[in-house]
Amino acid sequence: MKNPLLLPLIALASGILLSHLLVADVRHITFALLGSGFLALAASWLVRRLTTASSVAAVLLAGMFLEAVHRPGDKPAIDAGAREVVVLSGCVVSPPVFSEGRDQFAVELAPGARAQVSVTVREGENPPELRYGQRIEFEGRIRPTRNFQNPGAFDYAGYLARTNIYWTASVPAGAQLSILSGRCGSRFQSAIFSLRTAALNRIEKLYAGDAYAIGMMEATLIGETRKLEAIWTDHFRRTGTYHMLVIDGLHITVLAAFVLFLLRICFVPELAALATTAAGAWLYALVSGANAPAVRAAGGFTLFVIARYFYRRGRLLNLLSAAAIVYLVCDPGQLFESGFQLSFLAVAAIALLAVPVLEATSGPYVRAVHGISEPSRDPRLEPVAAQFRLELRLIAQTLETCLRLPASWTLRIFGFVARVLFYAFEIAVVSTAIQIGVALPMAIYFHRISLTGLSANVLAVPLLGLVVPAGFAAVFTTWRPPALVAEWLLHSGEKVAAWHTGFEPNVRIPDPPLWLSLAVVASVLLLAGALRLSRWWAFAALVPALAFFALLYEHPFLPAVQPGELELTAIDVGQGDSLLVCFPDSKLMLIDGGGTLSFGRRARPRFDTGEDVVSPYLWSRSIRKLDVVALTHAHDDHARGLPAVIENFHPAELWTGATPQSEAWFNVLSKARSERVAVRPMRYGDQYDFGGAHIEVLSPPPAYVPAAAPKNDDSLVLRITYGNRSFLLTGDMERPMERRLLGSATDIRADVLKVGHHGSNTSSTNPFLDSVTPRYAIISDGFANSFHHPSEQVLMRLGEHRAEVLRTDRQGLITIRTNGHNLTVKTFTSDTVPPRAVALAAAKPE
Repeated sequence: MKNPLLLPLIALASGILLSHLLVADVRHITFALLGSGFLALAASWLVRRLTTASSVAAVLLAGMFLEAVHRPGDKPAIDAGAREVVVLSGCVVSPPVFSEGRDQFAVELAPGARAQVSVTVREGENPPELRYGQRIEFEGRIRPTRNFQNPGAFDYAGYLARTNIYWTASVPAGAQLSILSGRCGSRFQSAIFSLRTAALNRIEKLYAGDAYAIGMMEATLIGETRKLEAIWTDHFRRTGTYHMLVIDGLHITVLAAFVLFLLRICFVPELAALATTAAGAWLYALVSGANAPAVRAAGGFTLFVIARYFYRRGRLLNLLSAAAIVYLVCDPGQLFESGFQLSFLAVAAIALLAVPVLEATSGPYVRAVHGISEPSRDPRLEPVAAQFRLELRLIAQTLETCLRLPASWTLRIFGFVARVLFYAFEIAVVSTAIQIGVALPMAIYFHRISLTGLSANVLAVPLLGLVVPAGFAAVFTTWRPPALVAEWLLHSGEKVAAWHTGFEPNVRIPDPPLWLSLAVVASVLLLAGALRLSRWWAFAALVPALAFFALLYEHPFLPAVQPGELELTAIDVGQGDSLLVCFPDSKLMLIDGGGTLSFGRRARPRFDTGEDVVSPYLWSRSIRKLDVVALTHAHDDHARGLPAVIENFHPAELWTGATPQSEAWFNVLSKARSERVAVRPMRYGDQYDFGGAHIEVLSPPPAYVPAAAPKNDDSLVLRITYGNRSFLLTGDMERPMERRLLGSATDIRADVLKVGHHGSNTSSTNPFLDSVTPRYAIISDGFANSFHHPSEQVLMRLGEHRAEVLRTDRQGLITIRTNGHNLTVKTFTSDTVPPRAVALAAAKPE
């Protein structure tokens, strides 16, 4: 085989995947591994093919064994409640200098057990000045990391656990952090952090006062992305060029090529230059924070150097397989990381798709332009290349005769122009291959497929690639001119991406069905095989591939809703609200988008609940468009996630309650206008037949005058009726508006109540509950939230009214459906209706 390591890689990855799915036991795998080893030895005396099969089986079992051995065990625990203040001490392993606002750091409490610490910093105060390796002690509230409990949610707790972070701790404003005597941590890591800190400080000094340049250069050169603003990177994300702003394998490649070029022109021998470059690649990977793609690229370059040392011909697919085997043996869990998959799929696409195309098209001509003025090279080239060289020489001689231009000059110009054109063609082919190779994981993980990425990468990659050597030249020398060159290149790349954005449809892709994912993979493999046969086979294989990619992009699949039923789903967004209402005729409404409260932090939270929590859940249900988005009121925990939802799902209308001026409302309104969404203020008395159900607006009153800042009583309150069942959605409505409703003689009875203000004691009074008489009470609140929601008094009042309480902090996503008569309940943690709720539903009269 030309790529002998490919089959072992497939077997190893299959074993890891199989063990992960089956949760296989280590002892059973060990016995099977020993048995397959003996079988392989016995087979070697019999049939060669049987030996191969048994060897593959042994490697597959080895993959299962490695996954089982590296599988995380029980999480470490701390004997403390989520709201309890405890004294913590440990070693600083990620200093505040590497956090946005410099008010966060990671501390190792015990070997392999870390906490991410957030410090509340008052206005005018300075964040803590801590360094790697310092031992500290402080008081704070600690709680275990936790995922949002929704289908399609990112495994954030698992992601942090891979870096040994199992808790988050909060330190209140004014609390003292004591630095203890003695040092801790690794001296090697301390040296690396010192290098990173020095590099960051030089970047901040070179671009003092320019937040955009500082944030973008720190991300591009050092891999520090915490200062990036979403608006700065939007053009790059939409055009598929964002990978050039964060440390990935291409940065290592560019920097290695630059260093290797400098060493070679200084007459350093090839192997010595390669070894020095490999050492530099590893240093850069470590200084950039041991970013996984950078480490993988450095490892791949090292394998290439080893192959060159032993005079082995480097085959891209074989080299890729070797690197993947090494990393999977060291950490089988990488197989399930999006970064690992995208990195290796991108290189595999180059090897399987781009290389055959280039060899059949531009390859001979690229070889032809090297040493074009030396006819002695012609016999060693294929006929088409030799003919191309001859034709260029004839043209050069003709120009020399007619225009008196020296033929040697003309040939050099021809050679340079040809190299530039072939280079652009190669980038286009490689970019196309990568886009094809990573299209499926991009759709699954990021819900994007860029159509303009092909040409955007052709122009942006050279510009942003040159930022790396120019930027490091500025960092090492502290000389302003290369810093200005790097900044100009960065702005030029941004302009290229921004120009392409004008042609890029703003389309997000829901989760594809399993059969389509398998079909896309099969069509790409079929195309890769056809490219090695003939161009006619390649064209034939291209047809099904394009068809399946069109299905992936267009996603002509109906949303996962139940026609003929009214559904209310409370999405787990932490301490906030986001409700999905599916109407009987399949119309869709989202009420609020959740959001993160800043709690007075210097920097606004970078986490976008609308993009990172609400949208993935909607995409998991094949939802691509919403009919209506409603904002109850403009508090951050309801409004901050809505701009992303509006951009991703293009609703026709935005319904609002009272909306005094605020940053959150301004952002929602700006996004609605940019997406041409009709804004409809709602007031008490409005009634609509919508989606097969009836909607009544119960608040705010027509004459209601909001305060200067958003208040809970601004809330839009809706009662939705279908058949004999009603849902009452109260936003954050408090006692004054509850009393007004009770005095209006309005029918507010409801089978399902979305409890106001996250279960706070400011809402859900006894008279109000007497009138509503809910069977189910949904409380949307955050796990171990600092507001102590829901209130014990509210829970007691709901219990006295025989309402079954459903809470997102305990049960995650909550869904209640009705066909107009019966009610069914489903939660993320349990698919069964609570027994008490069944009894209530049966006993309670209509």
